[in-house]
Amino acid sequence: MSNMDKIDPNFKVDTKIEKEDIHFYNARQEPFKVYGLIYENGRFRRLPEEVAVRAQEDFKQYNGIHRLHDCEAGGRVRFVTDSPYIAIHAKMPFVGIMNHFALTGSAGFDMYVDVDDEPRYVKTFVPSGLKSNDFYESLHDFSNDEMREVTIHFPPYSSVSDLYIGLKEGATVTEAPAYRIEKPIVYYGSSITQGGCASRPGNVYSNIISRRLDADQINLGFSGNAKGEPTMAEYIAGLEMSAFVYDYDHNAFNPEHLRKTHEPFFKTVREKHPDIPVVMCSRPKIYLTDEEIERRDIVRQTYENALVRGDKNVYFLDGNDLMVLCGNEGTVEGEHPTDFGFYSMAKAIGDVLEKVL
Repeated sequence: MSNMDKIDPNFKVDTKIEKEDIHFYNARQEPFKVYGLIYENGRFRRLPEEVAVRAQEDFKQYNGIHRLHDCEAGGRVRFVTDSPYIAIHAKMPFVGIMNHFALTGSAGFDMYVDVDDEPRYVKTFVPSGLKSNDFYESLHDFSNDEMREVTIHFPPYSSVSDLYIGLKEGATVTEAPAYRIEKPIVYYGSSITQGGCASRPGNVYSNIISRRLDADQINLGFSGNAKGEPTMAEYIAGLEMSAFVYDYDHNAFNPEHLRKTHEPFFKTVREKHPDIPVVMCSRPKIYLTDEEIERRDIVRQTYENALVRGDKNVYFLDGNDLMVLCGNEGTVEGEHPTDFGFYSMAKAIGDVLEKVL
């Protein structure tokens, strides 16, 4: 792998990490490979900007998909190296800072290393005093220089314009093996889908499932803003995928809006993907109000109508099923899951996907 900073000085990374032999590589260059994201107009994004702009025009009352489409939920960079240490240097034009959400969860990067073919959590690269348009860097020292397969999860509620991986000068670095399930599982839904409020990125339920099944994924969760847009249905229908999981019960304006959009959304995706598993979820919650029960029943009706039409690869998960392991103790403030809540969701959805994939 060539050292581009010796060819083009613009690739050089100024760092305060005290390693005389450190060399930084752009994560967008081979043999590093970024999953779940595209790179467009100077930053990582989960879908093309023009699609995000069109989607927010569908219902005219909000603009969150465009604001959130460049938060890197579900993004990962993977590689194999024998470097005795790994550092990151991240440039971040927007940082999600909230009073009910750990900064490690909204803005941190999580590193996993495969041990005996099982991904093992190693390190959260923890931001400190981070502000928008800042960068931060962090380092982890290993005890040896053995070859290791590395996955680094991007933050779900912050934007990243550049990510550099710091390795020992001269260390071997190669491409990571392909995922066992190469076509991604696509997720569409609410702030919960996006990752609020996991304590760190690796604990978002879609990331847990990705590691469990060794599956690629695309996370299209939009905090407060996924509302069953026809533009999003059409965009998702055009993606290559192994399965589709969707939950926007929380974000629909009201039950009538959910009723008008939920089944058409499903039909748009199903028309282009007649055979893939589709998992529909109602909001992950144990005790429901009358309106929440009505919303759950609307989602279930889409499922039952599909069965009547002869669909044999559609699945419904009640919010109670999603939270069965944690009960009412699995949220931060009654809505967004804790890590325990995300583990419960990942178990329920992952069990279905493991059987059908």
